[in-house]
Amino acid sequence: MARTNVVIAHRHPIVLEGLSMVLGALADFKIVASCEDTPSCIEAISNLAPDIAIVDPAMPECAELLVFSSHASQNRLPEGHSTHVIIFGSSEDCALVLEAGPPTCSIILTDTEPEALVGFLRRVADGDSLSPPTSPDPVVSQEERANAGDMLATLTDRERQIMHLVSKGLSNKEIGRRLNIADGTIKQHLHNIFQKLEVSNRTVLAALAIAQYGRAT
Repeated sequence: MARTNVVIAHRHPIVLEGLSMVLGALADFKIVASCEDTPSCIEAISNLAPDIAIVDPAMPECAELLVFSSHASQNRLPEGHSTHVIIFGSSEDCALVLEAGPPTCSIILTDTEPEALVGFLRRVADGDSLSPPTSPDPVVSQEERANAGDMLATLTDRERQIMHLVSKGLSNKEIGRRLNIADGTIKQHLHNIFQKLEVSNRTVLAALAIAQYGRAT
């Protein structure tokens, strides 16, 4: 079985350990380096030429890493090889990095379930193109996003408010406090939103919100 080589870079050791545990238990992934800062991640990509690099968008100089990865042929990577950079962070941090650097990466949000994360990485390893280069949405395919765009018209104003707040990373309780409505009501609204947009979790919902409306403010 071919193995997908992965570099992980994150400021927090506990996140590095968690990602290492999830991917290290799988036969089709091999973690070749774990880094706690941008320079060591750039060095690992340069020396090891991994298939995928999962990086923390809040690391200092992360935009420099994106520039590096987008010019792989000029940065000592083997000829014809490219490393797919995946930003792993909150919707706000991911959007800020994309604004600062070239849009040559994908995004997956930190509240993604492990199974969804692994599935996404496998699709990337298989060469699937999951998002257009100008969109900060890596979780939803272009066809899924287009369909969801048509279905957004079915949402009520309150449902759009909640979708917007989900894209900011707010919990149900935080959304309830912001809108002065009960937690149970938030859950019901989310259930209705998921059904109308035909999505299954908050991660996909947040990605759709960012793709359709831009970075949450």
